[in-house]
Amino acid sequence: MTEPARPARPAKKVVVFDYGFGNVRSAERALARAGADVEITRDFDRAMNADGLLVPGVGAFSACMRGLRDARGEWIIGRRLSGGRPVLGICVGMQILFERGIEHGVETEGLDEWPGTVEPLNAPIVPHMGWNTVEAPEDSQLFAGVGADERFYFVHSYAVRKWGLEVTNPAIRAPRVTWSTHGEPFVAAVENGALWATQFHPEKSGDAGAQLLTNWIGTL
Repeated sequence: MTEPARPARPAKKVVVFDYGFGNVRSAERALARAGADVEITRDFDRAMNADGLLVPGVGAFSACMRGLRDARGEWIIGRRLSGGRPVLGICVGMQILFERGIEHGVETEGLDEWPGTVEPLNAPIVPHMGWNTVEAPEDSQLFAGVGADERFYFVHSYAVRKWGLEVTNPAIRAPRVTWSTHGEPFVAAVENGALWATQFHPEKSGDAGAQLLTNWIGTL
């Protein structure tokens, strides 16, 4: 006698936060291919209640912060994280999670979820545009199943060059920080409890990027 088929689990609900900055359609398609039930919206309640929230970002740090605040995005991100609800930032959507950004001599406050400053890359060629490898921690959940030689797609002129968060309490798990190099080392990804982020674009990074999004969805 065969066992009855188990009912399929419902797909995880992911909101791509639409605050006017970021290629939300490419993120939507990539998340859907990875198995999520995706919605693009800036609605407060929908963003708060989703299983996962993806925060994209392109352009200037200061402009992204203005757009995010206009859409109450800082409240949504803060309240989700205070309740342990997953958030994934991509590109400038990662940068704004840090303490501040400096562009053309202008300093803009970020969300200050992590200490650190987004600064111009010190590299012979800027922007850093194209495919590059990363150095992920061995215990990374985000990069599980991804080979060390895989490449990811970057488009940026600014980055966090120094990681400033130190965890001294042995009961608290330290963030897992992934690095890449373009002229100098910079932070390429962070996994810190419910808050994950990538400087590169997983939605534009082929099979390797798809694996990352699948890994994130699997934690929701």
